Amino acid sequence: MHTQRMTLSVSVLALLALAACGTESGSGSGRGSGNVGDTVQSDVPVTGVAWSVDSVTVGGKRTEAPEGARLEIDPSGRATAHFGCNHISVDARVEGDRITLGKPVTTQMACDEDIEKFEKAAIDAMGGEHTAKLSGDRLTLTTEKGDTMALSEEKPADLVGTRWTVGTLLDGETATTVPADLPKERTPHLTFTEDGTVNGNAGCNSFSGKATVEGSTIVFGPMASTRKMCPEAEMGTERAVLAALKGTKTYTIKGGTLTVGADDGRGIGATAAPAGAQNSSEHS
Repeated sequence: MHTQRMTLSVSVLALLALAACGTESGSGSGRGSGNVGDTVQSDVPVTGVAWSVDSVTVGGKRTEAPEGARLEIDPSGRATAHFGCNHISVDARVEGDRITLGKPVTTQMACDEDIEKFEKAAIDAMGGEHTAKLSGDRLTLTTEKGDTMALSEEKPADLVGTRWTVGTLLDGETATTVPADLPKERTPHLTFTEDGTVNGNAGCNSFSGKATVEGSTIVFGPMASTRKMCPEAEMGTERAVLAALKGTKTYTIKGGTLTVGADDGRGIGATAAPAGAQNSSEHS
């Protein structure tokens, strides 16, 4: 597993938020003398929004984003991104229509070649000062060199009926990415149903149980699961997933990102399946 430590304020790596979806705006005061990571109000409401990355243009070359590429700027001064493979975190400062991003910190997972090319281009387009231009639900960030990142606001996915793929295991202030080399049929996922149950796969075995949604909380009942044995990496992931789906948990959805957590910080971060993907859990 790849482990990365970070502050769990509004956003958590893999783009995971513990606050309701919203935006912040203000009168702005032009450029100031603060540091990257300081909180300031913006004329352009870009913070606290789940942005889907559509494309980046670096050196005049435009590259389409892979499915699921996301960026979020936390009002407290941090931006998190996922461009298809690695999780990225960077200090951020928003002032007026100016956004300044610091040096990205990224996990080091192996990626598909095409995704790796996009990720590199996107990271290149992230650094330094940007001018933000908002048009409806679309945002364009432009660097002083003229490189751009095109984004669109991601509408919240439905909790029920969506196939959620677990990508992050949360434990206090530690966010651990699920191993990328798990067999596809054992990638941890879960689906909440209209009849108040949840089912999916925890990394090795299929599971199902009661899950009662009450406002912003989910009350999980005991989980029944199959009893296959798998390699330790898969079993370790499974133990962490099932431990997170116990008792009463709070949940939030920002765009296509679901966070399930509790006061002790133990939980999961998951992303909605792409449009057209199978929404029912597979038992294997």
